[in-house]
Amino acid sequence: MPGIKEELSMATFKDEHQKMVLNLLFTSNWLKQLDTERLAPFGISPQQYNILRILRGAKGKRMCMHEITDRMLDRAPNATRLTDKLCAKDLVLRERSEADRRVVYLLISPAGKVLLDKIDKGADEQLFSVARKLSVTEARTLNSILDKLRS
Repeated sequence: MPGIKEELSMATFKDEHQKMVLNLLFTSNWLKQLDTERLAPFGISPQQYNILRILRGAKGKRMCMHEITDRMLDRAPNATRLTDKLCAKDLVLRERSEADRRVVYLLISPAGKVLLDKIDKGADEQLFSVARKLSVTEARTLNSILDKLRS
């Protein structure tokens, strides 16, 4: 695979830090595209997939939108619209709070669980085969470096 210099058709970089930032951005977008392609046959976006996984992880506990957006990988301001689409596909159930009608709770539906099971049975392999290009030690080091960048 070509390096970032070839991918971006750049003769030189200002310094290694600029190269690193551009490489991170480029690689992030490349991974997002792979994720979009793997989920397309299932009719959902990566953000919708993330919402479904969060709700499945709640193990039957209802969650409000604020709790979901706090846990999202891509904290998009359109999470309500994404959830509306999941409800329209019968993948998510919506319940109003009896105590406060302004509060809406969300819960993954049986159809949502079935869809995640289908995705888990094979589509995940495409994305994780990329990750396995690194050894466990390399992955641990990269995780540590990425955590340090965000600190």
